[in-house]
Amino acid sequence: MHFPVMREEVLRLLDPRPEGIYLDATAGLGGHTAAIAARLSSGRVIACDRDGESLELARQNTAGFEDRIIFRRAAFSELRAVLAELGIEKVDGVLADLGASRYQLTDPERGFSFSADGPLDMRMDRSQRLRAAEIVNTSAEKALADLLFQFGQERRARRIARAIVRARPITSTLHLARVVEQAAPRTGRLHPATKTFMALRIAVNRELDELDQLLATAPEITKPQGIIVVISFMSLEDTRVKRAFQALARAGRARILTKHLLRPSEQEVRANAASRSARLRALQML
Repeated sequence: MHFPVMREEVLRLLDPRPEGIYLDATAGLGGHTAAIAARLSSGRVIACDRDGESLELARQNTAGFEDRIIFRRAAFSELRAVLAELGIEKVDGVLADLGASRYQLTDPERGFSFSADGPLDMRMDRSQRLRAAEIVNTSAEKALADLLFQFGQERRARRIARAIVRARPITSTLHLARVVEQAAPRTGRLHPATKTFMALRIAVNRELDELDQLLATAPEITKPQGIIVVISFMSLEDTRVKRAFQALARAGRARILTKHLLRPSEQEVRANAASRSARLRALQML
């Protein structure tokens, strides 16, 4: 079952108008897209995702709303071009639910997780060339350690990078997880490879660069009084969102709607443990 994270909070903040135009920049499996479309009459949701396979599943999951949803395969850096192609200058609201989707994380062939063995892939857009295997098996040890520290906030990055280089070639997700666990045994609740996998995923998909593109583009494509909602799952992302929103508010261009970031309710976390680390921020353009 698909649970769109913080669905009620998103709808309350976006407050979709029946005739409005909304951009779901991360359609994923279509949960938020369908929730917004259900509020529309003559309005439309432009549902974008860089993962063509997820987008196809979103089409299936939003059956019944075909007349209210426009699907486009696009990364954050391509959103302005999508709107231009549709002849739309500005939208009434933008939603971005960052990070990997549940489909990506649970399909072993996508290589995002070590819950089952699979190829070291991690590409959100499988048409791109760079895979996690190339980073793991060809990066210099220092570059690999820097990547793990910067993107994964992994304090044991040097030790892990050294072990990875010595174990090459690393051929699968479980192989990599074992190498990391042997180099840096478990000290808490998280599996020792969790931060390594997160760092590699961010690097493969240039997620922080794409997020910066979103944060620069969203204010330019949102109408006055329009709403921007961003859900993040890592401090690296949330810090960027917070600073971008604060800069817009200081410049008198927007009003922050979430004085403190919103977290999912206890009830939602019980129903969907994957929502536990979600952090929602919203602002209104002026």
